[in-house]
Amino acid sequence: MSVRHLPAAVAAALLGGFGLATPAAADVLVQSAGVSAYTLTAGRLWSLVAALLGLVGVVIGGLALARSAGRIGTGNGRNGAVVALGAGLAGAVIGGLVVAAAEGGPGTGYGIVGGYVALVVGLIAMVLGGLALARSRRTG
Repeated sequence: MSVRHLPAAVAAALLGGFGLATPAAADVLVQSAGVSAYTLTAGRLWSLVAALLGLVGVVIGGLALARSAGRIGTGNGRNGAVVALGAGLAGAVIGGLVVAAAEGGPGTGYGIVGGYVALVVGLIAMVLGGLALARSRRTG
C-alpha cells in the first residue's frame, strides 16, 4: 500500500469500526430501572468523558489564545488552537449523543446532565480555539 492510500484506508477502518460499534453502544446505553445516584452507568461515564474532553479543550484553547496574543511563550498558538477545536468538537459530539440517547431526565442514570454540560463546555472550547486560530493567522 502506498502512502497515498493510507488516509483512505484509515478512514474506511474508522467508519467500519464506528458502524459496527453503533449497535453495541446503543445496547449498552439501555438502563434497567432503579439506578442509584452513585452508580457509574454507561451514560454517566460517556458524559464524564465528554465533559473532560471539553475541559481539556477549554484549557488548551485558553493557553493558545494567550500565546497568540503574545502573553506567554514564543509561538503563535496555532497548534493549540487546532487541538482545542478538535477536543471541543469531540466533547460536544459525544455529549450530544449522550443527550440524544437518554430516555429519562436527571437522576435516571442516562447521563443527560453531564451530556448538556459536555455540550456547553465543548462549544466554549471550540469558540476559544477558533478565536486563537483567527488571531494566529492575523499575527503569523
